[in-house]
Amino acid sequence: MPSSSSAMVTGLTAAALAAIGFLAHQASVTVPAELGRPRASASPSPGVSGVPGAPGASKAPRDKRHPEALPTGSGKGERVVYSVDDDRVWLVGAGDRVQRTFRVTPSTVDPAPGTYTVTSRSNRVTGSDGIPVEHVVRFAGVDGVVIGFSAAVDGSTEKPAPGVKTGGIRETRADGDAMWDFATIGQKVVVVR
Repeated sequence: MPSSSSAMVTGLTAAALAAIGFLAHQASVTVPAELGRPRASASPSPGVSGVPGAPGASKAPRDKRHPEALPTGSGKGERVVYSVDDDRVWLVGAGDRVQRTFRVTPSTVDPAPGTYTVTSRSNRVTGSDGIPVEHVVRFAGVDGVVIGFSAAVDGSTEKPAPGVKTGGIRETRADGDAMWDFATIGQKVVVVR
């Protein structure tokens, strides 16, 4: 049977590890503005052949009469499609059917075009801009800035302050709910121009 001092050491160790984990997360979501222009921290997988916007590719073709139409060549199968030029997201289900599309407020750091997967999610946290957010769906990183979709708890979708490196792509709360339900761990995210 462990002694009370052994239990105390175990408790202190667990508390210290939790504090280190929290501080590591906080450090990963903010980067000082002076670190310069963002670069991809890892090369996204070209993944889906013919994805417009992949490195060296031109902007994904759009239907100018229907800007909400899914960009042609944005892949196949269930996926989230995010256009960094149009600030729009499409949730694409089975049979390449668009389940929902909506406008977003971009972060100050954009992910490179390519194919990613959802790597982590958080129900509620404080965003890199200090605003409480919910339904955070993370899928990329650029120079230590974590990129993901989220909705501000207060419903705001204002642009981030200039000069601050943030990775939060803001949605309305209703769109954030839809993203949360759709984009589980491992879900494909295709980023196009």
